[in-house]
Amino acid sequence: MILKKFRIPSIPPTTNKCIRFPNDVIEQVEKAISGKSCTFTAFVVEAVRTALENLEEDIADNK
Repeated sequence: MILKKFRIPSIPPTTNKCIRFPNDVIEQVEKAISGKSCTFTAFVVEAVRTALENLEEDIADNK
């Protein structure tokens, strides 16, 4: 299985959705995007997209 490489995204158009994160995750994300042209939200959206693609590949591989 080939995993998609995670890339820090630029800011996409978004819809507001409230979600709570553990403080340690917030700190790790903020450290990863520090000095880059990326928001916390854009980073999380890309991480979720990558996770969803990986799940879809897993489902396809198990058929």
